[in-house]
Amino acid sequence: MGSATVREFMQRLDRFQLTLLVRRSDKNRKLMQAYSRIPQVRIIWGDLLDERAVALGVEDADYVLHIGGMVSPACDYYPEQTLKTNVGAMRNIVEAVKRHPRRDEIAVAYVGSVAQYGPCDEPMHWGRCGDPLHPAKFDAYAASKRDAERILSDSGLKKWVSLRQTGILASNLLTKASDPIAFHVPIRGVLEWASDTDSGRLMANICEDWIPDSFWCRFYNIGGGKSYRLTNYEFECMVMDLLGCPKPEKAFDARWFATGNFHGMWYEDSDLLDEITHFRSGETCGEYFRRMKKGLPWFYRLAPLAPAFLIKGFMRWVAGRNYLAPLYWKKHGMKERIDAHFGGVEKWDALPDWSGWDLSRPSETPIRRDHGYDESKPESELDIDDMRRAAEFRGGRCVSPEMKRGDMLSLLEWETAEGERFTASPASVLLGGHWG
Repeated sequence: MGSATVREFMQRLDRFQLTLLVRRSDKNRKLMQAYSRIPQVRIIWGDLLDERAVALGVEDADYVLHIGGMVSPACDYYPEQTLKTNVGAMRNIVEAVKRHPRRDEIAVAYVGSVAQYGPCDEPMHWGRCGDPLHPAKFDAYAASKRDAERILSDSGLKKWVSLRQTGILASNLLTKASDPIAFHVPIRGVLEWASDTDSGRLMANICEDWIPDSFWCRFYNIGGGKSYRLTNYEFECMVMDLLGCPKPEKAFDARWFATGNFHGMWYEDSDLLDEITHFRSGETCGEYFRRMKKGLPWFYRLAPLAPAFLIKGFMRWVAGRNYLAPLYWKKHGMKERIDAHFGGVEKWDALPDWSGWDLSRPSETPIRRDHGYDESKPESELDIDDMRRAAEFRGGRCVSPEMKRGDMLSLLEWETAEGERFTASPASVLLGGHWG
């Protein structure tokens, strides 16, 4: 997404100057050679945990686009480093902006994640901003993105936005095919994908002067829209077709796929972001796959030559290759993993083969989660009584005795059902779904 954003800005150098924070590596130095010769581009070598480098980047900025961080599959192997990196990065950015003389003018755009919502099993497979955030078990990435977002939304900054990203279709998508986390996605699990090109256009567009002030200090879901709403089975079919390989029934055993503890959803409100920022190109998901197919390296053309039994043998190896793989859990009796992803060994053993699966699409009609307050009421009219109702709905209470009517950004004190007290802004709780 970061690369796509830079490519998009390369078309707008008549009105933008870029500062890029780039990690030191031989690979990155080669990648940056072309950019280093462009007068409108400034490169800072460092990383998001380097306070000095972050401060340098913020120094002359009007917009801070925070796209970086640890993502899957790396974060699944290094959960502690993921929390340190993703949470620490946001803290460094917020503190750098707070110290800046123009702190109220600098806009910070954060790329969150659909993973923050946690499992969204059918029939609750549609979601929207404000839905409660309950990261899946073992998902350090989701927890880190949730915690980082909260740092921003409760920071006191005057101009921020959190853009919750979904699965990104990109040219390097196939490089992750050999990672066992692919089997964490249920066959009937859903995801509303977005393309890398549209995502890059989004980040560039929000820096244009035609974006309304009302866009800021809110949460949005990034999604490609109707044609990008796929089940995992449909997605696997498209990938196999892209490679010229047999359908999933020939390449996988249906019982290798988890049946729960996954965060995918279709967005009820993803069109709203496009209505404001006009980031979608109009290219359908099918058209994107056809375009990707034309750009595949030559060796992918050899895939159709592989017999189905060989492909299935390779995928069986992937499904059991390490401690993140379902067949590995079974072999080594990893009960917690099996319980989280399959509901127990007995339920896993009772799963049917492909012939017993319903592969139809789940309902196209969203079932809304209640957010616990009158959403028809203008935000400018929300008051302490609305906060109390929202807290009671969550099993807790709003401890603060008062709030300024319509003030969604000042911190209030709350208490959970377990008696834990915490501070959070009304925006974080009501609009973002944060709690506790």
